[in-house]
Amino acid sequence: FLLLNMYLWITVLAGLALLPALLKTFFPYFFQDCVYMYRALGCGIRLNVYKRKTPFYSIVDCFLYAVKKHPRKAFIQFEGKTHSYEEVDKESNKVANALRSEAGLREGDTVALFLGNEPRFVWTWLGLAKLGCPAALLNFNIRSKSLLHCFSCCGASVLIAAAELRDAVEEILPALKEKGITVYLLSDECTTDGIQCIGQAIAKASDTPLSPSLRSNIHIRTTALYIYTSGTTGLPKAAYVTHERVWASSFIQGVCGVTSEDIFYINLPLYHSAGFLIGLVGSIERGNTVVLRRKFSASQFWDDCRKHNITVMQYIGETLRYLCNMPKKANDRDHKVRIAIGNGVRADVWKEFLNRFGRIHVGELYAATEGNVGFINYTDKVGVVGRINILSKVFFPFSIIKFDIEKEEPVRNAEGLCIPVGKDEVGLLVGKITKHTPFVGYAGNEQQTEKKRLGDVFVKGDLYFNSGDLLRIDHENFVYFHDRVGDTFRWKGENVATTEVADILMMVDCIEEANVYGVKVEGHEGRIGMAAVKLKEGREFDCVNTCSVLANYLPVYARPRFIRIQNSLEVTGTFKMKKVKLVEEGFDPTLIRDPLYFLDLPQKKYVPLSQEIHKSIVSQDIKL
Repeated sequence: FLLLNMYLWITVLAGLALLPALLKTFFPYFFQDCVYMYRALGCGIRLNVYKRKTPFYSIVDCFLYAVKKHPRKAFIQFEGKTHSYEEVDKESNKVANALRSEAGLREGDTVALFLGNEPRFVWTWLGLAKLGCPAALLNFNIRSKSLLHCFSCCGASVLIAAAELRDAVEEILPALKEKGITVYLLSDECTTDGIQCIGQAIAKASDTPLSPSLRSNIHIRTTALYIYTSGTTGLPKAAYVTHERVWASSFIQGVCGVTSEDIFYINLPLYHSAGFLIGLVGSIERGNTVVLRRKFSASQFWDDCRKHNITVMQYIGETLRYLCNMPKKANDRDHKVRIAIGNGVRADVWKEFLNRFGRIHVGELYAATEGNVGFINYTDKVGVVGRINILSKVFFPFSIIKFDIEKEEPVRNAEGLCIPVGKDEVGLLVGKITKHTPFVGYAGNEQQTEKKRLGDVFVKGDLYFNSGDLLRIDHENFVYFHDRVGDTFRWKGENVATTEVADILMMVDCIEEANVYGVKVEGHEGRIGMAAVKLKEGREFDCVNTCSVLANYLPVYARPRFIRIQNSLEVTGTFKMKKVKLVEEGFDPTLIRDPLYFLDLPQKKYVPLSQEIHKSIVSQDIKL
């Protein structure tokens, strides 16, 4: 009996020893799923606790707790100076006290911030938050009509601008005066009529703490911020960002494994949700140190990481490709970065980044500032934006539905309802609008808000958020981003994904950057492919090799028939390609000064697009 018992225990222990290996073989992502779900559940529980607290526990209260816990810990490092949690707290108190007395700001007053990346941005926002004032974060790159549009739609009564942005403010000052807007410049003196300087008032203001009663009516669904969409397809829209969304975004760092001991590098603009919500607010939630930079610099990136012992970095759009394009150095792997959080990296760049710079966990995510559904890749699988698990549809009830690219609308059945796609099938991502997953919309733009609401999806009367993005889920439940609606176009009855074509174009030796889009051709259905490209320095456009590379990887209908050579490609502040103007300009050589090329299929090369060729295309003498 004893011997039998001993054999039984040996068998059990052997089984337990083999269990990790068996799980890794048959369920390779089991442990990563468990870690993610543990972290995500913890964040969900905390958010529920904060919701129920009276008064409401906001991110400002979280910051004040960090100040109390470690007052002298470095919060912001910027251009050789270190600002502790305590120092930032006092500076924000001065801002709040000055604005309260000078501008008469009260809870609920919206204030537009027109500032670059600097510590003053942080404590100005914190000062406003302590007063219960929502902040509209204006893109400091925009000017004139776009700036006035962004300011107007958020309903702000006050504009606070950096001294170096005075010229941009003066350009729209007559319109601001007409609306009765108070304009403050963060400087000591200004002679422009209609602009008040508040620098001295802040410097002289008291740094005594403000009473929480000043923001006593703030709750989970109150608007905390207005963050603007990038405007790749028109004028930017001001997305309402509630305190609930602020908290949810702040948890992304924790879900990715960031701790209070990490040093977080922010070189993305603070007016954008990635830099502000994931970077800055996420660091407040974690209680870690932020190294802030005015703007992204590929040439100085790794030197900064080494100098400041950066352990967590951010990326967006094309930033990782810019790093990979820098000349190789012997110390490329000499750094402490262990986590990269962001979105928009192509799979080939992702692989190259890891091969060159070492083992860094890339937390590629999918989300929209205004959206109610999101994913994050918590595994080490390259090229995916997320993974579906037990919690996914509990936190974010979503579906991927069939979508008609040509009509740019969902496919509906005989009952007028939408049709879910199958595994590995591309479709439109929609998120169910519920009490727990709301879609608040855009300030001052009900028309655009309504366009994002999709009704009668699976049941008559239901309501979903239309992401405007095409995704797919594979048989292993990994989520892949395919393209944006409008970026994907239809030609010869086939769907063409601009991101896929751009990836192939950048395999051509002479091409550094590519922006692919579809243009209308008279007498033809759909849109034909065109690409604006930037050539590598000192290189000429290779008409034969470009055609050869595209022919090797793309079907005829997907190959760009027109190529436009530009000195630089226009991007948004978050490195997203702008296409609207390019689409409007089309391929007419009489209107476009840039060199234009046409793909001559019989000659198997691109040829200069002359006015004669253009006329032959328009008259349909040349068949496309």
